Amino acid sequence: MPRELDEELAPLVDAFRGALEDCRDLYHAGAIECLRTHPEMADTSQDEFVQRMVDLHRGLLLKLFVEVAYVDRRWTEEELVLAIELFDHVWNKRLTEKQARVALAHYLDQDALTWDVLLGPFERLSSFRPHAARMQALVMRIANLVAKVDGKVEPKEVRQLHWIQSELERILVRLPLADEEPGAVIPPIATPVSKQVALATAPFHAAHGEVKTQPAVLLKKPPPEEVLKEALAELDTLIGLASIKQEVNGLTNFLKMQQARQQFSLPETKISLHSFFTGNPGTGKTTVARLLGKIFGGMGILSRGHLIETDRSGLVAEYAGQTAPKAHKKIDEALDGVLFIDEAYSLVAEKGDDPYGNEAVQVLLKRMEDNRDRLVVVLAGYPEPLERLLRSNPGLSSRFSRAFRFPDYSAAELGRIFEMLCTTNRYILPAATRVKLLLGFHYLLTHRDENFGNGRLVRNVFEQAISRLANRIATVAPLTREILTTLEPADIIMEGVPDELWKDLDKPREFQVACPGCKQSSRLPQDYLGHKVHCKRCNQSFVADWGEIADDDDEPIPM
Repeated sequence: MPRELDEELAPLVDAFRGALEDCRDLYHAGAIECLRTHPEMADTSQDEFVQRMVDLHRGLLLKLFVEVAYVDRRWTEEELVLAIELFDHVWNKRLTEKQARVALAHYLDQDALTWDVLLGPFERLSSFRPHAARMQALVMRIANLVAKVDGKVEPKEVRQLHWIQSELERILVRLPLADEEPGAVIPPIATPVSKQVALATAPFHAAHGEVKTQPAVLLKKPPPEEVLKEALAELDTLIGLASIKQEVNGLTNFLKMQQARQQFSLPETKISLHSFFTGNPGTGKTTVARLLGKIFGGMGILSRGHLIETDRSGLVAEYAGQTAPKAHKKIDEALDGVLFIDEAYSLVAEKGDDPYGNEAVQVLLKRMEDNRDRLVVVLAGYPEPLERLLRSNPGLSSRFSRAFRFPDYSAAELGRIFEMLCTTNRYILPAATRVKLLLGFHYLLTHRDENFGNGRLVRNVFEQAISRLANRIATVAPLTREILTTLEPADIIMEGVPDELWKDLDKPREFQVACPGCKQSSRLPQDYLGHKVHCKRCNQSFVADWGEIADDDDEPIPM
């Protein structure tokens, strides 16, 4: 039996268990979302597809553990403690230390699946790709835990960590191809994953009896009322977007009233659900469109309520006779759901003749009429070009009268988005890091143009911070949970922000923070960011998580 965990090792083992569960959840959630939006993806049954994705996570964890722990060609006592936790997770059976050694030895004799296969869904499938950065951070967290669980780090282990990180970047830091449609779904590699994972440990099974893996939680379609409730709750949790939330809730309430009137045989007011979303990149347009689809699905207006995202390349062909079939195919994918057309003004060239673009628009208009009860179309893009397109085309303007205008986020809202990514991935932010982020976001907002990235900017900064953290702690041992999860100011970089802005981060500054109780906004010293404060105006305590740079005439908060 393994030795009792000492006080130093126990927190690392707990962190290891949590990371294993997070890995399984990422594969499982991606599989469920894939089947909800693209049920045709499953080349077998839907249950088997989910199981295959869960088996991929098992193969990934086994490969990752062995390639890190066995780089020095031996198993330390502490590594065997983690191995026992690993096998308990993937096989649902608690092994002894001796059995763990035997299982690892048998695994080493097998041809393991490649990184490309095991991480393939996060590179190849649209429902997984948004989680690629989280997977990259999670793999590096597990790798660091395995490498440093014995309280030291050898040069071989450092090199191995850097190599694994380079493989993750090669596979997961994905550049879209010029001819790839946004949201394109590429079928997964038809690899018998379950069989290969089982073969890798077959000799152990023969010697010690069959080991059963935990079954995946398989796909079950929730009832419509639950879908509606979840969609509205998710809308409410979105950061910022107060005006958008108000408009969506108003539309939902109106549709509920129409359904109630229908039950009493009262006349209905017909409205068009086709909409146009205007705003800069990264302001939440695709997210809100997805939630609208779920809301319409939960209300029974659309039978599926899924979202299909595309742009000109997904609707307009390059040669005569190909545009109509291409556009029809994309629209067919969106039937009973929402067709989201990004940069919709690119459908028709602003200058010169564009017969193929005009043909795609005509196909779209006809299908919107023919399938008016099965299709909702959302046109999205920059405000001026999109509104110019609608004004120039009477057919479009008559069908798209509902406008949702997405504002840029404030610096504090960008900070909250960053913290949401940290919370999801189990990172913590000290006050100095919050200050650096707020200063950087404020600078970029002040100097922004129409290409300002908003939420996309935040995600890029987060991904770069995780990469810098991994490099910074590569040679640090012994490892603690705090070292593994704390993003320091040195981990934050932002392209376009001058280094002078971040000098003297400890210099006394004040930020304008709003009390959620009385809604009054006042000043707080920067050291209070991320800490609980007490507002004497309304007697409410709250965490002063983020704020805007305070002006000289802002009132100090009474505490």
